[in-house]
Amino acid sequence: MSFPYSSAAPPAGQVSSSENALPVEYMFTQIMSAVQKSQAEISDLRQECADLRLANASLERQIREGFQQNGNGNYYASSRIGSGFVTPVPGSPQLRAKSPFLSPHSIPSLVTTPTSHFPSPLGDNAVTPFQLGVRDIPGFYVVIPAGGAGTRLWPLSREEHPKFLLDLTLKGRSLIQATWDRLLPLSSPLRTTVVAGPGHVKSIREQLPDLLAHNLICEPGPKDSMAAIGLAAAVLAKRDSNAVIGSFAADHMISGDDAFLSAVAEAVEVAKKDYLVTIGIAPSHPSTGFGYIRLGNKLGIKEAPNARLVSSFKEKPDARTAAAYIGTGNYRWNAGMFVTKATVLLDLLKEYKPELHDGLQKIAAVWHDEALRQTALNEIWPELEKIPIDNAVAEPAAAEGKVAVVPATFGWDDVGDFSSLADLLPAESNQPRVLGDSSLVLTEQVAGGIVVPGSGRLITCLGVDDLVIVDMPDTLLVTTRARSQEVKRLVKKCRDAGWKQLL
Repeated sequence: MSFPYSSAAPPAGQVSSSENALPVEYMFTQIMSAVQKSQAEISDLRQECADLRLANASLERQIREGFQQNGNGNYYASSRIGSGFVTPVPGSPQLRAKSPFLSPHSIPSLVTTPTSHFPSPLGDNAVTPFQLGVRDIPGFYVVIPAGGAGTRLWPLSREEHPKFLLDLTLKGRSLIQATWDRLLPLSSPLRTTVVAGPGHVKSIREQLPDLLAHNLICEPGPKDSMAAIGLAAAVLAKRDSNAVIGSFAADHMISGDDAFLSAVAEAVEVAKKDYLVTIGIAPSHPSTGFGYIRLGNKLGIKEAPNARLVSSFKEKPDARTAAAYIGTGNYRWNAGMFVTKATVLLDLLKEYKPELHDGLQKIAAVWHDEALRQTALNEIWPELEKIPIDNAVAEPAAAEGKVAVVPATFGWDDVGDFSSLADLLPAESNQPRVLGDSSLVLTEQVAGGIVVPGSGRLITCLGVDDLVIVDMPDTLLVTTRARSQEVKRLVKKCRDAGWKQLL
């Protein structure tokens, strides 16, 4: 990096080491000035890139709609079958939503302004519908587990309105809508299933109008990921005994859609060889908030040249261990994405958790008879073991060489706390991120942090750095980014203190 040369004389009283040398303090001032200028220019360029991406997406949508009109007024005839985008898009990339809530009625007394919809909050989702014919994978079924108690981003998210229903980028698409958009090119609505609790079914139907009724599986209560994914696998195996399923959480953010879709396609090829396959994310830093995957030997599958065996799964490490993992180059983040044959997953479940397997199979056997299904759910579901898929089958299967991993390069975040959310939002240099109407946030000498002006009140900050301020109509949260992972402790305290109506 080069820095501008100034011909101004050094301050009086300074002694140079040579006749032409600049004082150290003066050079340091010049360097810091150039660095700050570069940071400001980089921030401006990022914002311009984001605006251009949105403008291109809007233009592509308008062109696509022009083709679909075909003079007969049949505006959505073809888009509803393939693209999944059924919301009209405004022409200006400068318009941004003022609230992360796409369904304001779900939050009591929430002060919002109307939202503007854009095709996708991350990556290049807007262009993937053009390649449906090329990217569709016959026999591949997408499963989207949509669960969560709304504790990690409370009070922004709640039990009845968890983060997957929120638009956390203010671009008009919630996390579950972005997940739908991203995966639709591989499976189409016919082979895309969502598993959710009864309290979220209505909102999911509103946000995903193309989701077919028989592809929305309602679980009576939370039993963690193994029961949710296992039930979907059992039901889909009844419909298609050769089905390859892929499970992708509804509330994760992904950037780099081409790399993501390529990794999934490669994982499908490995799954056809009867492996349970996960997708390993290249770590960008030594995170203590994610589990890790240790890479094993290459599998040597021609159709999947990057695939490896999983040597082992590692629980969330401390900071020193995480740094050691990254230093070896042999570890990837565990994003909880799994691709496998439905029958293979059920066989593994039968081997490691036979009671859970038998219960899910009994429910699936009567799934298409509504009366018998409800009876089976009432009798069997409450007794099922509550356990994550990693502990139930992935870890023991990896020890026996039955689990593979496809290392991937796309950007990924599970948005597990407000600190992670802040990193995903744009901001001016030395300013807090704002999720909502930025005109409601005024600051002076404030750096870092995130502010959510959800109540409509003006929020002013003076001389405080890296704060998390979430101002909702009924609740105010103030903490620091460093302790944002502990918000769930406050949720427990609220519950214990009798404030359950705010959770």
